[in-house]
Amino acid sequence: MEHCSSVVLECWRIGSRVLKYWKHGVLGSTVSVAKRAVAGEHCLIKLCLYDIMLKQTASLCKLESINLSFTVVSDGGLRELSGLTSLKSLNLDARQITDAGLAALTSLTGLTHLDLFGARITDSGTSHLRNLRNLRSLEICGGGLTDAGVKNIKDLSSLSLLNLSQNCNLTDKTLEMISGLTGLISLNVSNSRVTSAGLRHLKPLKNLRSLTLEACKVTANDIRRLQSAGLPNLVNFRPE
Repeated sequence: MEHCSSVVLECWRIGSRVLKYWKHGVLGSTVSVAKRAVAGEHCLIKLCLYDIMLKQTASLCKLESINLSFTVVSDGGLRELSGLTSLKSLNLDARQITDAGLAALTSLTGLTHLDLFGARITDSGTSHLRNLRNLRSLEICGGGLTDAGVKNIKDLSSLSLLNLSQNCNLTDKTLEMISGLTGLISLNVSNSRVTSAGLRHLKPLKNLRSLTLEACKVTANDIRRLQSAGLPNLVNFRPE
């Protein structure tokens, strides 16, 4: 693979600057240029990468943010990130990422933002998230979750944003399980089996400002009743 030809766009934010590199040719030369560019820096915002190139990030121990959305990085490549314990934000919105890849992330206990929007995560995969107690933002929208998977994240008490939309097998039980996440400001469980009967479980979420339940058996009037019954901070909701 080291002799493969490719075109790679890499955007690196260094302080207030953004450096862009277009490289034609072998992966090795792309990696060396990129590695020199970020030497001593801590914030990598976007990479278009292959697994082989992730090896080069392992030594960048001060990295705080990596965006691997829509790349061809696979579960195997994520093992290279396990030592980057300074990471705070990680975007893995890519369909080839599965439960197996999450096993490599258990050491990243400093993560505050984790985006698994399009990743193929199932109930067993969420077990690898239990110890990520600093997470403030979590998105899992690949369609593979049931209520059993939500049980693994119900104690992530630092969460302020939780997006579980597109998981069509989630039920009112999910709302019951997350009722203890009283720091939630934004919640999305659209395209699920949630019903108006389950809304009562959200009453403890006094900080909730945004609630999205599109394509559920919930009406705007149902949410308005919830709002008036004890969620005074709820200002944005769908359906509306």
